[in-house]
Amino acid sequence: MLLYGRRAAMSCVAALLLAAGVWSSWGTAQHVLLAKGREHGTLKIASCGEETCTGPYEPEDTAAPRSHVTIDKSVAVRKGAKLAVVVKPGTNEAVRTGTAGALYAWLPLGGSLVLAGLVIGGGLRLTRLAWATAAAGGTLLVGAFFAL
Repeated sequence: MLLYGRRAAMSCVAALLLAAGVWSSWGTAQHVLLAKGREHGTLKIASCGEETCTGPYEPEDTAAPRSHVTIDKSVAVRKGAKLAVVVKPGTNEAVRTGTAGALYAWLPLGGSLVLAGLVIGGGLRLTRLAWATAAAGGTLLVGAFFAL
């Protein structure tokens, strides 16, 4: 009975980790993956603060240019850089598009996959599944590092 309880508890912890990773990634990833019909353009980084960078935005279509659009600051964002972005509807916040933007948006899921791999391997004793889960998360993290 105790064995089944431990397995159920560890399964719930692993599922919670994965659900939290998907939940925290989806807020940004939805704008990158479901970008059809959204406002696409180019953002030129003018200045960076502690957590965000701002700059003028040039749309690809007939929409009006904006002088002040923000994007989350990452290691790859430097002053003067031009980034392909999509603007979140109803805001002045932008998200990177393309492969780099998609991988960057799913970074929280990559971290949760690595952590879930530890739980699966240590708590559930499913070593092959644990290695596969952790390898998928590590691949996502390394891919985002090199794509940015």
